[in-house]
Amino acid sequence: MEYKGFLASVDSYMNLQLGNAEEYVDGQFTGNLGEILIRCNNVLYLPGVPEDEDIEDADKD
Repeated sequence: MEYKGFLASVDSYMNLQLGNAEEYVDGQFTGNLGEILIRCNNVLYLPGVPEDEDIEDADKD
């Protein structure tokens, strides 16, 4: 299971708030989730966005 979105906030415990979040299961898109909170003990890996990929402004929606 994987979540993709815009990082809105993080705290000292590594809890993450994502905006415009999407859920992927086994690489397949399963739906839009909107704003979510991911607790620190559920975070395994935080990849960066590749430099050649366009980044949209999170406030456009």
